[in-house]
Amino acid sequence: MTYKTLLAHIDDSSHSAARIALAFDLARRWDAHLIGLYVVCQDLLRPLFKADKSLWPAQLEAQYAEHRQKAHDTFLAAAEQAGLSVEWRAPPGPALEVATLHARHADLLVLGQEDPKDPAAYVGRNFVGNLVLGAGRPALVIPYAGTVRTLGENILIAWDGSREAARAVADALPLLKKARFVGVDIVQHTGQHANAPEGIDVAAWLDAHGVHASFSTTPHHIGTGTGATLLNRASDLHVDLLVAGAYGHSRARERVFGGVTRTMLESMTVPVLMGH
Repeated sequence: MTYKTLLAHIDDSSHSAARIALAFDLARRWDAHLIGLYVVCQDLLRPLFKADKSLWPAQLEAQYAEHRQKAHDTFLAAAEQAGLSVEWRAPPGPALEVATLHARHADLLVLGQEDPKDPAAYVGRNFVGNLVLGAGRPALVIPYAGTVRTLGENILIAWDGSREAARAVADALPLLKKARFVGVDIVQHTGQHANAPEGIDVAAWLDAHGVHASFSTTPHHIGTGTGATLLNRASDLHVDLLVAGAYGHSRARERVFGGVTRTMLESMTVPVLMGH
């Protein structure tokens, strides 16, 4: 298994360039084709609260067109300089719907955590989380804080025995096979049986695929959520990638995220490969 087609989300945010640069690096690793998908907020009213209130819808449309062209030229120029096989897409239509459709034809998505301080990072309510849960493809979500200097050298797998976790581990195999260190960690809750879920079995399965992984359990401290515990563990081990299942369900036309998934989307400190 390898990643032959990558899809990177492009927007007008200050973090988009770093996300594209990382996607370029990943495309080089696997000699993959890279799709740059330009999707931004479609709500003409939202910018009025963040930008110049004197702009009329027609002026906003012109502004969007200018930004889109700038992103297009920057992306293709950088790709040409890097000598990569790329494709630019800027499909019309509702942001989440078109992003989900295009994402389903890629092996790996490269997305960015929404920065609440950057209005241009807003595409739609829970855009990244909804895309992760709806696309049916693994998604590498990059935190907006800090700089990603390495990716996939030291990897921590968050294991709880669930279908989502199993999917995430399988989806991460191309990265796991190239890693220097791989750890499988279970957050152990009070009263939980010491051997359940069997993370050591996951390590054995990975070994069959040529991935040598260690296995450990981390005690869950009262008052600290499982997601926060995992992020603390990742920090302690100096990992540069966390692999975790993404959880959520639909309710009243809106997806409800699991506690760990919401913590990752809101508070991630390292890139997270999420599978659903």
